[in-house]
Amino acid sequence: MMMGLGSIIGTGVFISIGIAAGIAGPSVILAISLAGLLAVCNALSSAQLAANHPTSGGTYEYGYVYLKPWIGFSAGWMFLCAKSASAATAGLGIAGYALSLGGASPEFWRILLAGLLVCVITATVLGGVRRSNMVNLAIVSITLASLAFFVIAGAPIAIADGGNNLHPFFADIAGSGRHALPRLLEATALMFVAFTGYGRIATMGEEVREPRRTIPRAILLTMTVSMFVYLAVGLVCIGAAGAAEFGSVAGEAAAPLAVVARGFGVPGGAWILSIGAMTAMLGVLLNLILGLSRVVLAMGRRGDLPTPFARLNAAGTTPVLAVLLVGSVILALVAIGSIRLAWSFSAFTVLVYYAITNLAAIRLPKGDRLYHPAVAWAGLAGCLSLAFWVEPRIWAAGLVVLGAGLFARWLLRGRKVLPSSGAA
Repeated sequence: MMMGLGSIIGTGVFISIGIAAGIAGPSVILAISLAGLLAVCNALSSAQLAANHPTSGGTYEYGYVYLKPWIGFSAGWMFLCAKSASAATAGLGIAGYALSLGGASPEFWRILLAGLLVCVITATVLGGVRRSNMVNLAIVSITLASLAFFVIAGAPIAIADGGNNLHPFFADIAGSGRHALPRLLEATALMFVAFTGYGRIATMGEEVREPRRTIPRAILLTMTVSMFVYLAVGLVCIGAAGAAEFGSVAGEAAAPLAVVARGFGVPGGAWILSIGAMTAMLGVLLNLILGLSRVVLAMGRRGDLPTPFARLNAAGTTPVLAVLLVGSVILALVAIGSIRLAWSFSAFTVLVYYAITNLAAIRLPKGDRLYHPAVAWAGLAGCLSLAFWVEPRIWAAGLVVLGAGLFARWLLRGRKVLPSSGAA
């Protein structure tokens, strides 16, 4: 559960709630709840797949085993895209919170600091560093403590002003003129990404006792705690600052919670919150570079990416080219400088990824299922529905990237049949 919390409570709570509030207004509270419920369906699908096929490849592997090789590749490719965008968001978020301690967050310096940070973390991973359970426990503890401070300090103001700031619940604060439902669904899609760290639990089937019992329980507990934290933070932000102000702050700066915390009148409040935010997102960035490089390694071994990416260093511990590729992609996304674009792209690609997860769960033999097929069908319908409620330019770009990946794979493999571990 602590591993799951360490993967979930990070960029989502410190960045995405503000972005979603700028779209849906006070109804972002409902968006958090809907996103959490969809994430539970997806998590249960992941859990039963992991219980029956306990490998570290996630849906990339499940697609190969239960669906078609090209679908498995699509899952791996979209995972790389989604989590690279999430890593870029984390880097920009860390830089935003660091610069906000000085009272400002100029875009140029935010991009420069985030880029330097990505380079440092990439070099650290190249040095063979791993994220231990003790480090994860420390990060989760600091993060939860800072968020508890934020909620407790802001609760009196939120209670006093919440009646006005939460009404009207479906306010169009962005002035877009769009109906409430499309804005709510787009916000739900963006908030869904904030819950997706549960996949780390689902891939721990080889590391825990009784995975068929332990993993589902850990996922449900993690999702319950995460949803409670997100709802508490969202209610305090909207109640204390108002959705319009909170949303505008998220659009202009990369440290929305720190800006809200300054309004609490508590000495050092913004510092406490910022330290928790930077610690959490630093852990997220390290974890993502580690995880993504291993996915690139696996895809290189299978022939879905050029085979040089499957090579390890002399010590046999680090896929050097894979780490460098991941770091370069994240650095390129950081250079764009837009947190909202990066997070929206992550939303579309990760929704496609989990749609494939649910599709694989539907194909499980009856004797291997832990839950009724309705759970996977609900997850599949939810993912496919929400994916196309993000901005059209985002999902159009996502489809182009997916098509380009499939075409590149076709060229790379030259229509030849590889060994059974990855036959195409």
